[in-house]
Amino acid sequence: MPQNKGPFYITTAIAYTSGKPHIGNTYEIVLADSIARFRRQEGYDVFFQTGTDEHGQKIELKAEEAGITPKEFVDNTSTEIKRIWDLMNTSYDKFIRTTDEPHEKQVQKIFKKLYDKGDIYKGHYEGMYCTPCESFFTASQLVDGKCPDCGREVSPAKEEAYFFKMSKYADRLIKHIEEHPEFIQPESRKNEMMNNFLKAGLQDLCVSRTTFSWGIPVDFDPKHVVYVWIDALTNYITGIGYDADGNSTEQFDKFWPASLHLIGKDILRFHTIYWPIMLMALDLPLPKQVFGHPWLLQGDGKMSKSKGNVIYADDLVDLFGVDAVRYFVLHEMPFENDGVITWELLVERMNSDLANTLGNLVNRTIAMSNKYFGGVVTKTGAGSEAAGVDENGASLDFDADLKSVVTETKAKTVEKMKTLHVADAMTEIFSLFKRCNKYIDETMPWALAKDEALQDRLAEVLYNLVEGITVGANLLKAFMPETTDKILAQLYPENPKAGERDFDELDKFGLRESGLKVTDAPEILFARLDINPCQS
Repeated sequence: MPQNKGPFYITTAIAYTSGKPHIGNTYEIVLADSIARFRRQEGYDVFFQTGTDEHGQKIELKAEEAGITPKEFVDNTSTEIKRIWDLMNTSYDKFIRTTDEPHEKQVQKIFKKLYDKGDIYKGHYEGMYCTPCESFFTASQLVDGKCPDCGREVSPAKEEAYFFKMSKYADRLIKHIEEHPEFIQPESRKNEMMNNFLKAGLQDLCVSRTTFSWGIPVDFDPKHVVYVWIDALTNYITGIGYDADGNSTEQFDKFWPASLHLIGKDILRFHTIYWPIMLMALDLPLPKQVFGHPWLLQGDGKMSKSKGNVIYADDLVDLFGVDAVRYFVLHEMPFENDGVITWELLVERMNSDLANTLGNLVNRTIAMSNKYFGGVVTKTGAGSEAAGVDENGASLDFDADLKSVVTETKAKTVEKMKTLHVADAMTEIFSLFKRCNKYIDETMPWALAKDEALQDRLAEVLYNLVEGITVGANLLKAFMPETTDKILAQLYPENPKAGERDFDELDKFGLRESGLKVTDAPEILFARLDINPCQS
């Protein structure tokens, strides 16, 4: 087993319960899940938290429209979000809701603690207010008189409010970011936060509201409810047992500071400015890294219900299956720039990468093992008699080349995952499967089968293929867990556990026991699609 590499606490942003999450929202939980699963494979003690953000004026209004209470509304929406997270086979350890009683109690304590310390004070807020974003803006911050974040109409508002002294901690945060270049990733996002917000000077932050009641009451001034920042952001500590009175749990002591906050680039400011400053005020260490991932766009624009271009995860799963959707969103998202999702691209990836490169490889290997050896896969050690070089000087020792690709893939994948280049990590694994396909073309098992004297060589070729696929399938587990299980169940039908390798062994070749059988009833992993689902 890999040695215990210590705690690794990963979080997603908590999903806002105003409606059903689209595939762009779902991308984040799948991305976080792949990182969490991979870290577990590597030997980290992982705690993976996600959940729902359930208070605010927008919820109050939507509940009113629906003719139900805000609590009934968020119960319905949170259940739907959790259903989709579960549908996508995500391995979270905790699903927190901001209406959970332990969270609400801690939020009240945190607010009081910051107030007693003098970091929160009472005042008045006047400005232009955007209800969907739940944010105030000054006139100069508006874009064409509209909200700079979402582009919708804003309206003038004035109200009594509590404010958090952001400027008090700004210099300390600037110093931290400069001394910890890994804190905000990717690099371009860090520059944006430093230049556009921190160095431009921070205004104090409005942290309570009186114009709506659906929120956590400020216990010492009940006409105020705690505004989204202190309510939502603190889930990362309350969910693992933080207590503002100093009685935090062992779990909190073990897992804080978080190893990684994974969030959309649009909420980077809240996580790299507001949240670190709150933690400084609470005398808590800052998370090790905040990663602002890009957006998944539909065609040529951001998905929105008003545009009518929203794609939902469960609709995609119905058509393509869970792991195909996981593959697509993980593989198509660049590290830094936005990715694009279209039906045509989904069908193309399904056919080329999944049905052909992977599915066909597994199917052919099993079919040939059954056809030539009754499904028994034997290690004979018979190398290629033709080993030498071709007219271009390339080695004809196909076995050695295949083995080097298979044994080097783990290190390449680990290297990509260290910097969260998840799409690139998956590309490395699929390069292994492509190399196995090439090996079939090079060794031509159908030709070897015609010569009785080459039966040992044929057996060795099929053993090498099964072993290469086994290593690749184990490396694929963090990204496409069901597919890994299906492959191993076919290659090791009598005991699929025999195909599961310790992570430390995934740079070794030849560990499969000789003489084991593959299944005599191969299952198609991914069926080719010949139609555009939009036209069906």
